[in-house]
This record gives sequence, structure tokens and C-alpha cells, in this order.
Amino acid sequence: MLPFLIIQPQVTQALAEDIGSGDITAALIPEKNQSTAHLICREAAVLCGKQWFNEVFQQLDKGSGSPVNIVWHFDDGENIAADQCICTLTGSARSILTGERTAINFLQTLSGTATTTAGYIKHLQGSPIKLLDTRKTIPGLREAQKYAVFCGGGSNHRHGLFDGILIKENHIMAAGSISNAIETARANSPHTLKIEIEVETLTELQEALAARADILLLDNMDNDLLRQAVSLNQSNINPAKLEVSGNITHERLGDLAQIGVDYISTGAITKHLRAIDFSLRFEKTS
Repeated sequence: MLPFLIIQPQVTQALAEDIGSGDITAALIPEKNQSTAHLICREAAVLCGKQWFNEVFQQLDKGSGSPVNIVWHFDDGENIAADQCICTLTGSARSILTGERTAINFLQTLSGTATTTAGYIKHLQGSPIKLLDTRKTIPGLREAQKYAVFCGGGSNHRHGLFDGILIKENHIMAAGSISNAIETARANSPHTLKIEIEVETLTELQEALAARADILLLDNMDNDLLRQAVSLNQSNINPAKLEVSGNITHERLGDLAQIGVDYISTGAITKHLRAIDFSLRFEKTS
């Protein structure tokens, strides 16, 4: 569950974007009209986004005197079959119509992230490897998407530049060398923070091991090179944790699970998602 202080402003901004000065189409419906509507998922998916969906109608309810009641039939993280009813909404027809698109936008995006993540996780079943997300997220929805990754069975990498050290190629170039970058990071940072560094060759890996990096990000290495990297790391007196990134496909996951790395990270689970198809269907309005 994410804190309300994260969800509330996201929903407020989304409603303001959609409603603007007022919903002139919903105004065609008499204010007293009450309706029941059912949210249907048109395809198999992993559900995610209930808190955002609920918050849309909670904000619309404020001051309206006619709240929308939502009864959920599934929880975040649960698998949904095609054409199942996800929840039932009862209340002001105007409010349901006004909030429909904003609420579904959150649900379809976050369920898409969770479903994409679950597709990757399926290929790692039985393996101790953790699938990690990245910072390649939709602007303004990072915490939401990282929550969706969790719902899909994945794990969260650092949340931003403030809570984890990841020294990448351009940092190394700017610092002068792998050793310089790691030494400076260790001097500047609390001992509780792990130091992770990106390496692209076995020579870079050996330099990073000599500098005692905590985690090595093995970037865009083919499987043969990864096996050599794992062997070198295991023979080191202070082996590091190993993370693989770059060209992570479903077809490759089975091989990676056997190589002996600790983590696999991919931006695809947050940036290559496809929105899930949800549809809201009204019963007769009274």
C-alpha cells in the first residue's frame, strides 16, 4: 500500500487535466440520478491500481452529497481472467461518468505494468534471481509503477538518485576511472549504502572487484561473457553481487537463470507496458 500523500496529488492532477472548468457532458444527466455500473476486464491481466481508482471517486464525492460506493471483487496482485467483473460502482450517475476515464487510466496503466512484470517473472520461476525495475518510468508515476512492479512479482531497485549509488559509464568517464569513482563514492556516502557500478568488460569487472564494489552491473554482456564474469567474481576473495542488464528478453531469461547472477534489471517492465483493456458498463439509471 502506498501512502495517501503520494496518491492524492496524482489523482488531483489527473482530474484537473480531464475535467477542467467542468464536465459539460455529464451535466446532461439529472443531478438526482443514481446508477450502478460494472467494471469489466476484457483480457487476462494482473490487477493493480485500486487505491488510485478509489481516490478518483472519493475526490469527486467531496461536497457532492452523493457518494459513489465501490465493491471490489479482486485485490491488487491477483490474476484476472478475460471478461471478469472487477468491481461494481453504485451512486451518482454524474460522478461515475465524470470519474470513469481518469479512474480507468490509472488502472489500465498500473495493471499493464504489473502484467508485463508477471510475464517476465514467469520465466524465472524456481530461480532465486530477483527481477528489478529501473528509473525508466512514466514521469510523475514512478512510485505508482514501482508499486505495480511489486504487484507483478518483481522487486524494486533504487527509487531515485537519492537512495542508492549506481555509478554508470558516464559517471566513470567524468570521475576518471572506475577506481576513482568507487573511492569517492565510499568517502562521500554513508556506510549503509551499497556501491554499485556498471562494467562492460572483464577488465572493468576486475578493476571494480579490486576497488571492492558491492554490486556489479554487467551491462549488455552476452551469455558466454556473463559466465566468465560469474567465474571471475566467484574466485575473488571479496565477491560482489551481480546484476545483469541490457537485452533482457523472455527468450533469454531461462539461460540467465542458470548462469549464477543475483539480479536481472530491465526498463521494459515499466516503459514497454501495454495498457490493459477495461470497460465500464452501466445498468439502467434510476
